Amino acid sequence: MTLHDDAQPRLVLTGDPGNPAVQFVAAMNSGDPDALDHVYEDGAVLVPVPGHPVSGPGLAAANRHLQGFGLPIEARPRHAYVAGDIALLIVDWSMRGTARDGSAVDLGGTATDVVRRGPDGRWRYVIDNPHGTA
Repeated sequence: MTLHDDAQPRLVLTGDPGNPAVQFVAAMNSGDPDALDHVYEDGAVLVPVPGHPVSGPGLAAANRHLQGFGLPIEARPRHAYVAGDIALLIVDWSMRGTARDGSAVDLGGTATDVVRRGPDGRWRYVIDNPHGTA
């Protein structure tokens, strides 16, 4: 894990647990649902609405809904706490602008995410909680 000054842009290195946030942003912004599916472990949990976790088809549907806005998501890893092959990420994120249907979108928050490093060395989401403590 690298230490950084929160006021400075963060350089994310290969193998750094902050990398899943960068991978998630790239996959979300690509508009490709299959690319987004690859940032998660099989059986991963997403909490699209506080208190309502989903997995499998529900996880994919929730992410496709966000991709459907056609807006870029931005994410800034704030903290990464690592214990072996598991890490807790605290990530500030936002998605703002005018959606494809003309509606205004103003989403954002601080995510609390759990990632695990697989045998291939890649970090993947196990729990994606974009609303943090809400």
